[in-house]
Order: sequence, then structure tokens, then C-alpha cells
Amino acid sequence: MPKNTCALAIAALATGLIAAGCGSSSDSSTVTETKTVTASLTQTAPTDTTTSTEQPTTTTTAGADTDLQSLIPTPANTQETDGPDSIRENGVHMHFKVDGAPVTTMDAYQADLESRGWAVTVRNSGGGDRGGGASYTATNGDAYGVFTGGGHGTRTHIEACVWPTMPSNTECDD
Repeated sequence: MPKNTCALAIAALATGLIAAGCGSSSDSSTVTETKTVTASLTQTAPTDTTTSTEQPTTTTTAGADTDLQSLIPTPANTQETDGPDSIRENGVHMHFKVDGAPVTTMDAYQADLESRGWAVTVRNSGGGDRGGGASYTATNGDAYGVFTGGGHGTRTHIEACVWPTMPSNTECDD
């Protein structure tokens, strides 16, 4: 609050208290009540008068203290999970063995990533009845992820790597 406004507010408060104390009454039963008011004022430098309101978002910002493993969804029909393993540049690696056709499994995994706030880019994707797979890069706040999966028949393997920020080497091969 600017100095002039603070001084004006304090002067108005003091004037009101003085006026209340100086009033007279012919009624002998009038009771005068005294109250002590304590005020605290912190002076700060003037700032821009523009006010902004931030709205909550569902995006996760991953920092040094964020549990990166929680950003890696477990695919539906997972039969086996390996990890989490620590990888370079403070990243986390997980491996999933999934009971499901590779193309269908990877399409569902992409949808699951997106539903959890990941912005997914498809690096490659393909396959047919006998096999296939896909490779995605994704961001979720500052977090960066690489999700690669493939296989044949009804068996799909998914490798997931997530870092707090985009690493210098984005290969998920640790």
C-alpha cells in the first residue's frame, strides 16, 4: 500500500476514535467503553496495480524432489515389472512385460500417458497382426519421458524412462 494511502487510513482511524471519545450525552446512564485496537502495517515498495489469478492445472512439474516413478503409468495387463532403476541425469527407468498385442498395447499406453498430463509425440509406430510397436517422447511440466514398446503375438515389452528435465542423451537404453 503506498505511503499516502497508509497515512490517510491511519489518520481516518485516529479521527474516528477521537470523535467517538469527545461526544457528549445528557443521559447520565451512558456508559463509555474503551477498546484498544492494535494495528500492524508493513510497508513495501509500490508494485504494479495489475492483479492476476492463477488457475490450477493438472500438469505435473517434476523437480529434484518429485517422485519420477509416479509419472510412469503401469500398462493394463502387465504381467511383470522391473525397476525402478536409477539412470543418468537423475532419471528413472522401468520395464513392463505386458500380455497384449503390441499395436493395441502401445495405442492404449499412449492414451494413458495423455490422460495423465503427458504431451506425447509419436517418434515411430507401426506393425500388424504378428507384431509391431511404437516409440514416444513426452513432456509433463518440466519432466521428459521416452516410452518405447514392441513385441509379437500377445507379448509386448515397454521400456519407460523419465527425467526431471530433458537429458543431454534422450535414449532410454540404460
